[in-house]
Order: sequence, then C-alpha cells, then structure tokens
Amino acid sequence: MQNTDKRREWKKAHRPHLALAIVAAVIVLPLLWFLLAYAGLPRLWSHHEHRKGKLEGVLVSYTAQGIPGDPVNVEMLGTLPVIDCAFRAAGWYRAEDVSLRSGLKIGASVLLSKPYPDAPVSPLYLNDRQQDVAYQIDEGRSADKRHHIRLWQQAPGLWLASATFDRGVGLSLFTLQITHHIGPDVDRERDLAATVLIKGGATPQPSVMAGKSFGRLHRNGGGDKYLFDGRIAVMKLPAACRSAAA
Repeated sequence: MQNTDKRREWKKAHRPHLALAIVAAVIVLPLLWFLLAYAGLPRLWSHHEHRKGKLEGVLVSYTAQGIPGDPVNVEMLGTLPVIDCAFRAAGWYRAEDVSLRSGLKIGASVLLSKPYPDAPVSPLYLNDRQQDVAYQIDEGRSADKRHHIRLWQQAPGLWLASATFDRGVGLSLFTLQITHHIGPDVDRERDLAATVLIKGGATPQPSVMAGKSFGRLHRNGGGDKYLFDGRIAVMKLPAACRSAAA
C-alpha cells in the first residue's frame, strides 16, 4: 500500500514534466523531420549524386537533387495539341503545376479519398529541364493511385516521356520527403500510354533501346524498385487531332 501511494505521489509530481515532454515531442520531432527531409538530406544528395543517371549512359530522368528518377520509355513524334487531344480523349487530365495550393489539394484528395483528376506530379528533369507537361488518370476515388506520364520536348515535334504508375503515398527512401511510390512494372505503363496514343491515331514505329543498363532492377528517386526491359516505344502522331476531326 505504501509503494502504491509513493507511485501515485511520483506520478502527480512529475505529471507536468511528462506533459511538457509529450508536447515538446509532438512539436519538435515533426520539425526535425521537416528540416531533415526538405533541407538537410536533399542538399547532401545534391553533392553526392551529380546526375549519376546520365553518367551511366541510361536514358533516365532525375530529381532536383540529381538522384536517378523514372526511366524514359516513350518517344512521341508530333505536336503537343495532337498529344493533348489523344490523352484527353482517353480520359486523362493534364496535371496542374506544383504549388502550395495544389499540394494541399492532393493531400486532401489522398487523406479524404476525394477526386482530384488533374493532380500535380512531382518535377523530374531530363537534360537539365523539368518536364514540359504531364498527364494523369486516377485509378480509384483519389490521386493516391494513378497512371501518369511526363513529357520533355527535345526538338520541334520530338518528345521523350516517362510513363509510370503511382501505387500509393509514402516517404522517399533517400530524402524522407512525402512522395508517391511507383509500381515495379514500368513496361506495362509504357504499353498503356502507347495504346492511348494509337487510339488517338498514332502509328507505332520500331522501338529503340534506352541505354546499356536495361533488363534488371533499378531504383527511382523515391527508392522504388522497378524492372525495365529497356525498350522505348516510338509513336508517330497524325498531323491533326483525330478526335477533333471526328
């Protein structure tokens, strides 16, 4: 009985300290994570990577920190209005630009399972340029799971693209930032994008190889493993939008 009373007295005496420690942990730990994920680790990776994906001779995008990102698996020969027409006719939406507003909207979409058909995609780079445009289509009620494709214009009428599937939201393996994680089957997403373009009037051309490091497991900028056979689907678009003509 005496020991019980002592424990009660100890708890009563230390209760304010415990409450203060809990409050401090709730405030300090998220702040430390934010500083580490959005300041410390990205800066460290920027010094470490130096665009490794390009140096290895692999046609792959990369993050702002130079971490190899998603592979290039589609090439398009045509104009943006015709490409835009093909994807919109298939139910895809042009992704919004990344901003504070769009970031809050996609967070609400994922957490509340609310539709956000034109949700933004994170910036990836190719030849030191961010994607010019991206398209996406949700698989389900929210932007948690979605098919998407990023496009980089290389010359008039020449576009390189990366088609992948977002399987869910989590933390990046490398930077601890909040990000979408891609599915491992990027070849399937390449073929899906090719099908969309064919329905829009594109003519398939002989595929080309992405580089010397294909046919085995890789990791993208979020740390997700994917298997890529190295084939880039080449699609020649018609001179005019088939859907508009119809």
